[in-house]
Amino acid sequence: MNSFYIEHPRFFVSVDCLVFGFANGQLNLLLSKRKMEPAQGTWSLPGGFIEENESAEAAAERVLSNLTGLENIYMEQLKMFSQPGRDPGERVLSVAFYALIDLGQEALEIKPSYQAYWFNINKLPDLIFDHPEMVDFALKTLRHTVSTKPVSFNLLPEKFTLPQMQTLFEAIYDRPLDKRNFRKKIQSMPFLVKLNEKDKLSSRKGAFLYTFDNMKYEKARQNGFCFNL
Repeated sequence: MNSFYIEHPRFFVSVDCLVFGFANGQLNLLLSKRKMEPAQGTWSLPGGFIEENESAEAAAERVLSNLTGLENIYMEQLKMFSQPGRDPGERVLSVAFYALIDLGQEALEIKPSYQAYWFNINKLPDLIFDHPEMVDFALKTLRHTVSTKPVSFNLLPEKFTLPQMQTLFEAIYDRPLDKRNFRKKIQSMPFLVKLNEKDKLSSRKGAFLYTFDNMKYEKARQNGFCFNL
C-alpha cells in the first residue's frame, strides 16, 4: 500500500440526506432516530459514512434505497458541511443531498428498523449537530430550484390538479400565492398536458387533471424556453 500524503491529517466523510415529501397540503421532511453515539436516540437527518470504493452520490443513493425501498429518486447535491467541531465524535465532513419523493407512491414504505418519520417542515423537533443549518440551506435551495426548473413535479402524483400544484408551491414558499397569476404562468407552459379527466374528490364539479411531459419540456428548453415561476 502506498503511503502518499501520510503527513496530512485524515478525516471521516459522510452523507446526510434531506428527503422532502408532499402530502395533505404540507411539505414534510423525513427524520430518523440516530443509532450511534454521540447523541444516540436523538433526531437526525438520515445518513451514513461513505464506504470504501464508493462515491458520495452512490452512498446517498444507498442510504435512500435502504430507507425507502425506492430507486431512481430525484436527488441533488447541496454542499459539503465541513466546519471543525460540527461532530463532537470525530472530525467528520458531510456531503449533504436533498431528495424529492411523491408520498402517494404505493411502493414507499419506510423500514421500521430505521425509526424514521415524516415531520411538517414547520414543526421539526430539535436536530443534532449542524443539521438545522442543513435544513435551512436545503429549503433556500429548493425554493430557488422550483422557480427555475420543473423539479416540483417529483413531489406530485403522475396526475394532479392545478389546486394541488398551487398548494405545493405555497407549502414550499410558506406563503399564499395569487391564484390568477399562478394559473396564468402554469397554463402557459407547453409541457403541462391537460387530460380529459377530473378529480372529483375535492368538489362536486371536480378539477381537471394534468400531467408533466418531460419530452415536451426538453424540446421547449432546447428551443429557448426559460422555466420561471
